[in-house]
Amino acid sequence: MAEYIERITTNGRNIDYKRPCSPVECQVEGAEKWVRKVNLFDSKYQPSNYAQAEGTPLPLATSEHLRIDLSKRTKEPMSFWHRNNDADEVIICIEGSLIWETEMGTVTLDRGEMLIIPRGIAHRSLPGSEGQTNVAVELKVKGQLEWTPEA
Repeated sequence: MAEYIERITTNGRNIDYKRPCSPVECQVEGAEKWVRKVNLFDSKYQPSNYAQAEGTPLPLATSEHLRIDLSKRTKEPMSFWHRNNDADEVIICIEGSLIWETEMGTVTLDRGEMLIIPRGIAHRSLPGSEGQTNVAVELKVKGQLEWTPEA
């Protein structure tokens, strides 16, 4: 009988567990509700207010401590400032380029780059220099968010 090792991480500590079968062979019932693939470029994931800089992002998933939003915008600057007092905001640029003006300074976010805006900091986005569309995944994180030493 083959043995499979599963590494379980809790509170930053790893424990190796020997299983009698692989997780693929011993699938959990009802997992299809949570394990799904989403194509962020599919037109069904386009916010209805896509051409408006003032529109809100499209919520994809939520929990008590995390909200995942998809932001797709044309090249229109935000005419207002935003301040999230409940959560840190993690912005991951998927396509295009955005300039983020914040109380802590101005940052250009290009494709593949990530920015963390701490809770309570006023910010707004302006169009960057690439393409006609900006696509970003925004995570609103409640609870204490800290950079790891490797970052």
